[in-house]
Amino acid sequence: MRRLRRTPALRSLVRETHLHPGALVYPLFLCPGEGVRKEVASMPGVFNLSIDEAVKEAESCAALGLGGLLLFGLPAQKDDLATGAYAADGIVQQGLRAFKANRSLDPLVLIADVCLCEYTSHGHCGIVSKDGDSYTIENDATLPLLARTAVSLAQAGADIVAPSDMMDGRVEAIRAALDAASCENTPILSYASKFASAFYGPFREAADSAPHFGDRLSYQMDGANLREAMREIDLDIAEGADMVLMKPALPYLDVIRAARERFDVPLGAYQVSGEYSMLHAAFQRGWLDPDRAMLESLTSIRRAGADFIVTYFAKDAAKLL
Repeated sequence: MRRLRRTPALRSLVRETHLHPGALVYPLFLCPGEGVRKEVASMPGVFNLSIDEAVKEAESCAALGLGGLLLFGLPAQKDDLATGAYAADGIVQQGLRAFKANRSLDPLVLIADVCLCEYTSHGHCGIVSKDGDSYTIENDATLPLLARTAVSLAQAGADIVAPSDMMDGRVEAIRAALDAASCENTPILSYASKFASAFYGPFREAADSAPHFGDRLSYQMDGANLREAMREIDLDIAEGADMVLMKPALPYLDVIRAARERFDVPLGAYQVSGEYSMLHAAFQRGWLDPDRAMLESLTSIRRAGADFIVTYFAKDAAKLL
């Protein structure tokens, strides 16, 4: 077996799994203002960016040959109905128009996250009803707002809309709304398998989206359930999802593999904030070689079956690749 491992050229020739920049998607966090480049404390090298700074970041991503960007927004104001998510002048809508006006960014696929948690005053992904100390995330009341958000983002220039809220039936509602708004060519990338994970912590700092009370266990998936993840994906594809995103990645490689063996739609995986921050903590202490560990982690996700990877390492990985 060692004969084919003898030289770098031989190893490259017989390598089964390949990484390339075009399969990497870089998340961006857009915020109000001008000249804003605020580093996220728990995510070294990741920033909240005003639109002018985000355009510069996007230009560097295009120059590196990345496949696309996944856009999140930090609105100037929040309310119980998440009006900033679907406002025509919302922060992500403004960013999309600025990106589309810059022809050097044409090679990048612009994916807009569809969720309410960044825009609600309570930090949950849906409409909340309260009765004393108890509360309910209202599934069906949330669907029209998600659909409205998806249409607003598509009309602003999103190439793909990506619902991440985990409300039941939202893909069907979004597909119907997109078609009714003459956005029938806009694909839906569904976070069909999104687990209630401890690895989202740094993201919630970056997007200012932590729930102010309770948790998300009633709508995000139980991390122990692989078969349920397959049901979630089945349902979203039946409702009209064109692509599927799995989240998190490294702790759920078995789920990615099971989905790849069962479904033929394009499949992505999100190497989430906690995975990134965990590795960076080891890098800073000299415990792991940054370049090797980064590429090994990304290769494992590809090997498990992901066609593309959303990762905060996208730019660094592309420079090496």
